[in-house]
Amino acid sequence: MGFKNITVAGSGVLGSQIAFQTAFKGFGVNVYDINSEAIEKSKATITKLKERYKTDLGATQEEVDIAFDRITYFTELDKSVEVTDLVIEAIPEVVKIKTEFYEKLGKAAPDHTIFATNSSTLLPSQFAEATGRPAKFLALHFANEIWLNNTAEIMKHEGTDESVFHQVTEFAKQIGMIALPLHKEQPGYILNSLLVPFLDAAQMLLAKEIADVETIDKTWMAATGSPKGPFAILDIVGITTAYNIVNAKAEQTGDEIAEKVAHLLKTEYIDKGKLGTATGEGFYKYPNPSYNNTDFLKP
Repeated sequence: MGFKNITVAGSGVLGSQIAFQTAFKGFGVNVYDINSEAIEKSKATITKLKERYKTDLGATQEEVDIAFDRITYFTELDKSVEVTDLVIEAIPEVVKIKTEFYEKLGKAAPDHTIFATNSSTLLPSQFAEATGRPAKFLALHFANEIWLNNTAEIMKHEGTDESVFHQVTEFAKQIGMIALPLHKEQPGYILNSLLVPFLDAAQMLLAKEIADVETIDKTWMAATGSPKGPFAILDIVGITTAYNIVNAKAEQTGDEIAEKVAHLLKTEYIDKGKLGTATGEGFYKYPNPSYNNTDFLKP
């Protein structure tokens, strides 16, 4: 059985992107959030996405308008899931908030509805019992700028039904994603299991004053053929996110280098409003960062 109606719970940056991408690929989408202020923000975000889809994907005005019209907004959870086949949860990464949400959702949604968490840092097994339907629950993780970085990591927990796993994998393909099935739980999935140590290493080199931002990025780009180095990637991820991760590590382990990285990110970037591409400046200045210059990698 294929899905027809999708609910996206949580209308922040990624929730809005998931909703619009799903609508753009022909599905009816309900967006749920806790208040009308969050919903209005989501509408504004999605309106901006229409322009990005035209620029980045060559979509027509008619196509983005039709996609926009396929989305309905709700502040009442019960109504948002009345006839839904799949709920994609993209609410804050806080165990208590997610647990309470799933307990409510399990009672509100029809019996056939499958639940998927977009959590980056928490595992599905942490919430499987709270859903009341562990066999119909798994993780479906997207990267930021979903229409360009079109990966979908589908991760089951031990209790996920195999047919549910296959259904969600097929759905990921239907919304234009490269479906990446994970057969066991792994913190950080595939992408972040590879990416986080890479970005950590770059930040460590900077904090230890081994080399500057551009030299580190040049090294990676020239040696591997990658279009972006680690600091260009950090600007997209967001420097606040990078800080939160390294600061948590510093607090938990007392690691001196982690402390040094956290201090550097806070004082030289966050405190100065340099948060990455979102604010127009991070490690680089946008919209024309130096790593895009034709002579950036010239001998």
